[in-house]
Amino acid sequence: MIKLSAKAEGILAQINSRTKLGDLRKIAKEIKKNHSLSMELWATEKFMPRQLSILIMDSKALTKDLIAKLDRDIQIHPFDERLQLIDWLMANQLAKDKRLIELIQSWENSPSALQRRVFWYYQGRLRWVGQTPPENTEYLLAAIEARIVGEQPEVQWAMNFTAGWIGVYDKKYRDRCVAIGEKTGLYKGEMVSKGCTPNYLPEFISMEAAKRNL
Repeated sequence: MIKLSAKAEGILAQINSRTKLGDLRKIAKEIKKNHSLSMELWATEKFMPRQLSILIMDSKALTKDLIAKLDRDIQIHPFDERLQLIDWLMANQLAKDKRLIELIQSWENSPSALQRRVFWYYQGRLRWVGQTPPENTEYLLAAIEARIVGEQPEVQWAMNFTAGWIGVYDKKYRDRCVAIGEKTGLYKGEMVSKGCTPNYLPEFISMEAAKRNL
């Protein structure tokens, strides 16, 4: 464990088990961008400080090697924390920088399951916003059909997410996306919180398309 600066110690004193994501965002807003402080918080190996660390990173300092290290470091966390950290990193840093988006696009066949998750989750997010998607939908669906069953759970979810939003927004592919869910049975019968949409593709696509009158 490295010796932390007084500033890092002061920040850590503000974080405890009752801290919420909104609280972290407020702290990050006060700090603004501070990559060296971010790396100190990351070095604690603790979940909440690492979430804050992601918020104050400097995307220009995120090299391919550093991202690979962050990926390895995230592996020490329990499954749910791992997913939150990698998704948080994508949403708050990787997806906001053109250079890093190019890196994401290279991760389809990465040996890292977390990087493959980011590749697919990013593709899904491009469609989730309802804008004109890239022209790779046919390719993505063929890859999902061929590989989703054999993928790691964290990657399966992101592939399923992508197929779901393709099915919602692109009627041409809707039946095909529903069929993926029926064939794999992924998330069928899964309990979801009130107000949330099930991940099972036939239900997800039907409900989300109806919300949008699509």
